[in-house]
Amino acid sequence: MLLGTDKDETTAWHYAAREGNSEILQKVWWWAKDNLTKEEINDKLLLDTDRDGTTACHYAARGKISEILQNLWDWAKENLTSEEINNKFLLGTDNNGRRPGTSQ
Repeated sequence: MLLGTDKDETTAWHYAAREGNSEILQKVWWWAKDNLTKEEINDKLLLDTDRDGTTACHYAARGKISEILQNLWDWAKENLTSEEINNKFLLGTDNNGRRPGTSQ
């Protein structure tokens, strides 16, 4: 259920990041840590995209939600390789070629 998607392939993780809901984001994170492998956490949370190629990091950066960005950054450093952080987490682009922090 926590990893289910809506018609736009948006998850609770994406919604929590977009809305700046750190409580929900943390609950999903702790559930994932208890129930998923590291690879699943990376693929289904940290690097997961919705239908438009938007990640939780994109949503938080566009909304200038620093607490969410800090949480995502801390979790990315804990779980992703340097290459994944640089090429997918920080510099990954959505379907319109936008990176986290760029305007819509």
